[in-house]
Amino acid sequence: MIRDRAQQNVIATCEHGALCVDDRPGHAMTLLRLRLATATPRGWADAVCTEVGAGGWVQLQLWETGEERWVWHHSSLQLSLTVGDPVALHPAYSVLAVGRHRFNVAQL
Repeated sequence: MIRDRAQQNVIATCEHGALCVDDRPGHAMTLLRLRLATATPRGWADAVCTEVGAGGWVQLQLWETGEERWVWHHSSLQLSLTVGDPVALHPAYSVLAVGRHRFNVAQL
């Protein structure tokens, strides 16, 4: 597969996490995604973090149902999240709230 210069820059930038310009689930948080999640407060599900992996994988257990969910972020969340932390997930807009921080996550 041949990549043009712009694609290579996006891939290289995404590898550094905070500089990511990709807005797909699991990458950079867009203002629109954040606004939509904020504007729909009934869409949030409270959860507790049960596992934080180095590859960006996080396992959650929803408080209301006990269901386990896996989410992924392109950067490791190990510095922002520890096992046992309370979080909130907005499944409709793929937003994970960890304290004051919001992350765009891919859901499995």
